[in-house]
Amino acid sequence: MTATTELPERPSAAVRGLRRMRGFYGGGTLLWAASAAWTGWLNPGSRQMWVSLLLLAVFGGLLATASLWLGRTARSRPAARRERTATLRPATAARHVRA
Repeated sequence: MTATTELPERPSAAVRGLRRMRGFYGGGTLLWAASAAWTGWLNPGSRQMWVSLLLLAVFGGLLATASLWLGRTARSRPAARRERTATLRPATAARHVRA
């Protein structure tokens, strides 16, 4: 018997972009968490601490949103890759607009 080897399905551009942005948002979340902890340690209650916490919340929300969308995109995608071909219509005779 011959074994058929199927190539792994290449993720779509949307999935690749979400994965890339999820990494970026994860890095931003870590950066602002460290910044908030550092400024909270040195100057508790300062404006810099609150700005760091605000940016931590923003990047955390973006990370959660990207992860949620990535999960939904991966679940909704069918196992078999869809063919992206246009359906052919039968050719018709050209008609003039003028009568």
